Amino acid sequence: MGAQVLDSPQQSASNPLISVQNLQISPAEIAQFLLIVGATLLSAHLLVRLLRRTVFRHAAVNIGLQESVARVVRYVVLLVGGFAALDLLGIDLTAFAALGAVLMVGIGFGLQNVASNFISGLILLFERPIQVDDFVDVAGTLGTVRAVNARSTLIETQDNVSILVPNSRFVSEVVTNWSYRDPRTRIHVPVGVSYGADVEKVRDTLLAVAAANTELLAEPGPQVQFLGFGDSSLNFDLSTMMRSASRTVAPSSTVYNSLPLS
Repeated sequence: MGAQVLDSPQQSASNPLISVQNLQISPAEIAQFLLIVGATLLSAHLLVRLLRRTVFRHAAVNIGLQESVARVVRYVVLLVGGFAALDLLGIDLTAFAALGAVLMVGIGFGLQNVASNFISGLILLFERPIQVDDFVDVAGTLGTVRAVNARSTLIETQDNVSILVPNSRFVSEVVTNWSYRDPRTRIHVPVGVSYGADVEKVRDTLLAVAAANTELLAEPGPQVQFLGFGDSSLNFDLSTMMRSASRTVAPSSTVYNSLPLS
């Protein structure tokens, strides 16, 4: 009887486990592939974390730019690591050209929205018309931008409700960014007083109330304008600058609550 010789563990690990045409992948190569993928994910996470704790903390860079740089760095690390892992398996990267053609057909039939949102996310990432912590208005949705992701943007409303808005809406629709370049914004508080009221006293009272509100800026100072005669009141407008547009409701309420009723 002939004796059967079993392969050593080293030989078993190097024997092909997957064979597709000219491509042969051994268990050892699969293990190395998974190791590179894991190391790439960990490296991307640690590098972004290092940037936040060192470079971003000491650089005079706003949080929106920080998020953009961090996302670009993460994408680059993942892309380089992904190509390295595929090259280890002996996969010809030129084959992705054919895969890209197939994906284009799929996009044409049913992935338009996914592709549109992803490309729009890249546009938002590099052009930065909106950034994290910006206060925006998208088709009537008011809120603060909390995250700009690959497919959608997370907005937190003043009622503490989180809304996921597709990135394509920020590119194809009119978007009001109250924080663009300058977070300060002007608010208008309409006030009506009865006929016969002392106009100068009304003006002085409104200016004093605005000056006492800590959320309103002293410079440029508040202004009071007489708008005209209403059906039963003299109409005034108090205009003043505030530090952040996300607080537009509270300062107006504070102004009204501080007004004397008589």
